[in-house]
Amino acid sequence: MTNWKYTLYRSAWSALDLLFPPVCGGCDKTGSRWCEDCQKKVKILDGIVCEVCGLPQEQVGVCKTCLVDRPRFRMLRAWTIFEDPIQHALHKLKYRKDMSMGDAIAFHMLSFVQKLNWQMDMIIPTPLGKQRMKERGYNQVAMIAKPLAMALQVEYAPHELTRSKETRTQVGLTKPERKKNVEGAFRAGASVKRKNIVVMDDVSTTGATLSAIAESLYQAGAENVYALTVARALQHHSLQSV
Repeated sequence: MTNWKYTLYRSAWSALDLLFPPVCGGCDKTGSRWCEDCQKKVKILDGIVCEVCGLPQEQVGVCKTCLVDRPRFRMLRAWTIFEDPIQHALHKLKYRKDMSMGDAIAFHMLSFVQKLNWQMDMIIPTPLGKQRMKERGYNQVAMIAKPLAMALQVEYAPHELTRSKETRTQVGLTKPERKKNVEGAFRAGASVKRKNIVVMDDVSTTGATLSAIAESLYQAGAENVYALTVARALQHHSLQSV
């Protein structure tokens, strides 16, 4: 079946590229929003990972951390490692209002998501707090989640998840502090009942936020909750979530 909505969406961005010559999100080179050089530098996380949290490991199965303290989502998967060029692209989307990067990132991570073979009924972006939404003017995760949902022909449901309390930034917090910070911070809508949900964020570090979201979705009656992020911050890379 022809996915005319997604085709139309991509055509609109292509038309804007003709009017305003695009700049690569990864290296700032003119000519495209995500150049071939940057595409080649993306380190796809498609090797052996923990069956639950998605962190790279040497053998198949569930990692020791998840065996002791299993997150609430069924599984978390990230497209790539949080380092340049994707780190630069996400910063442009998040802080420099380059919303075109949302479509570019969604397009290039589409095949990765399709290969996961998840049964999904809804894709929901992680919601911003009221203050951050007011400051930024848009949810950067939504700019990726919406075209991805259209491409997969899955319902995009941003209003089915809200923040029930404001939280401080997770940057600089320990894993227990992150978990405590977002505990009870989200509320899910009634439409998630008996649905397979994919909740999306831009970057994951410990997975605490996504686990808290999964808990709220299960409390609202969701059947299965999967977590998906563009990138994963790995400790041995000395990276932190933005």
